[in-house]
Amino acid sequence: MTAGTINSHLRPGGLELRQTGDDGGYSVFTVVPTRLPAGRRPKNIIFATRTKPDIRFRSSVDNDIEIVAGNRDDILVYDREIPTGGLRWRDLHAWWQDTRMFDSEVEARKDLYQRLLRSLPENSAGQRNLFLTYHEIFAPSVDVPALLPEVWLHWDHKTVHQRGPEALLRSRMDFLLLLPHGQRVVLEVDGSQHFTRDCGRTPDTAKYAAMVGADRDLKLREYEVFRFGHDELKLVDDARTLLQQFLPDLFRRFRVNSS
Repeated sequence: MTAGTINSHLRPGGLELRQTGDDGGYSVFTVVPTRLPAGRRPKNIIFATRTKPDIRFRSSVDNDIEIVAGNRDDILVYDREIPTGGLRWRDLHAWWQDTRMFDSEVEARKDLYQRLLRSLPENSAGQRNLFLTYHEIFAPSVDVPALLPEVWLHWDHKTVHQRGPEALLRSRMDFLLLLPHGQRVVLEVDGSQHFTRDCGRTPDTAKYAAMVGADRDLKLREYEVFRFGHDELKLVDDARTLLQQFLPDLFRRFRVNSS
């Protein structure tokens, strides 16, 4: 019996048989977990906004949150259970259709696409090209993972100035993929503002140190982080060439069926 056959039975339970070494010419395999503990399943995903959400708990016991100021459509909160197979476009479309009361799934899909596109920074061609090319590569399938833009990782009612040294500095992720069996993948597009100051004129090692420190924190919390330089994606043709190779390789790495 092959490892692949065994894994077809183990993966629904969040486990996988992997080769971890060899002994005297024989492969050594270990059963390892592929998903986060049950207590760390996503409860609320706040996304598609670059504005700090003004939120409050309707019920802290149930972790029910509410947007309390401004245009509530400017901030999206996905509060449904994430399936074992990950959060797919099909799931996100169904949520949008139900909550926005669209009669047509097709119209709901188009409206959500435009809403997510509007949330991307206008001055980041790289982020926009990543989002657009992701859809171009996998369209018209709705069973591939949903690419969530501008996802809030940390939220604090106090400002960084008020909080001081204990502030949570990395507030948002450029993109988040919630893959099968609890796997979480972050895609970041780094412009010069990540490692310079004075509008890109002066290197800023403190900014760079904060960024790599935040990456370490994410990885310890079992997120996988993949970074792109903005120049890799700023031209449409370059972005398409890069992502046509990277995204299928990514899905193979995390055992995602994209067919």
